[in-house]
Amino acid sequence: MAADVRPTAETAATRSGGLGSYRGRFAPSPTGPLHAGSLVAALASWLDARAHGGQWLVRIEDVDGPRCPPGTGEFILSQLAALGLQPDEAPEWQSRRSGLYQAALDRLVAAGQAYGCACTRAEIAAAAGPRAKHGELVYPGTCRPERGGTHGRPARAWRFPVQGRITWHDRRLGAQTQDLATEVGDFVLKRADGLWAYQLAVVVDDAAQGISDVVRGEDLADNTPRQIALQNALGLPNPRYLHTPLVLAPDGHKLSKQNGAAAIDLADPAARLREAAERLGLEMPPGAMTTPEVLAAATRQWPHGEAG
Repeated sequence: MAADVRPTAETAATRSGGLGSYRGRFAPSPTGPLHAGSLVAALASWLDARAHGGQWLVRIEDVDGPRCPPGTGEFILSQLAALGLQPDEAPEWQSRRSGLYQAALDRLVAAGQAYGCACTRAEIAAAAGPRAKHGELVYPGTCRPERGGTHGRPARAWRFPVQGRITWHDRRLGAQTQDLATEVGDFVLKRADGLWAYQLAVVVDDAAQGISDVVRGEDLADNTPRQIALQNALGLPNPRYLHTPLVLAPDGHKLSKQNGAAAIDLADPAARLREAAERLGLEMPPGAMTTPEVLAAATRQWPHGEAG
């Protein structure tokens, strides 16, 4: 049976002060072509924008350049076009936005909300103990300024000091909470190799693009508290969030590029869209349909009034 992505009646709009009209986005990492799982996320974000009369943007999250084969971002855009999923504005590329990320980091440093870290991964592993459920080491705050900083060693990375618990509402999953100090630890903003971390880049980009609603896969829900903490520190509005069910491989694990998920077969784009819609819990009419017909039918079924 297909998972039902439809949001609950409750909305987090009251927690999203400062948001304007609906602006959503699909933000793939171009480490490989779109597969069945990423198509579900793309379609859900497109449908939510269209059902609410909003705008839908595409952002290519190629901030981790070494993991992004040349031409993959352009190929993803061509896949979306073949599926009839056209953004309302020209796509953005994270690799061209480094100045925005640096400005945000400078603001955090000036406010005492970011600090240099000299720890190696081996040192963090030795001090942190077992990994948390999201697979990351919980950083123990070794280089926090109040603990002596880097102790004269050169900083390798920049970190955000966390404190307390973040509680938020997901339009599908309901009430969510995470204790950042015990489950995540002070997280990286700029990596030791000089690359920008996902958490900072996505927060800066969502604010710069005026994103009001983030619709993405459930595997990214665990990132949301970190992003809310950064939004609060930078004085940015909190978008509303909707995390969609994952498409699973035959072995029960998430279908992903890392486990060899095949690129979408676009010989019949309408059939691929129908499959994605059905995985979202939407019922498609019987019989052959064109791509516009599938999108129209799915949009009619997508709930209205849950995001505003």
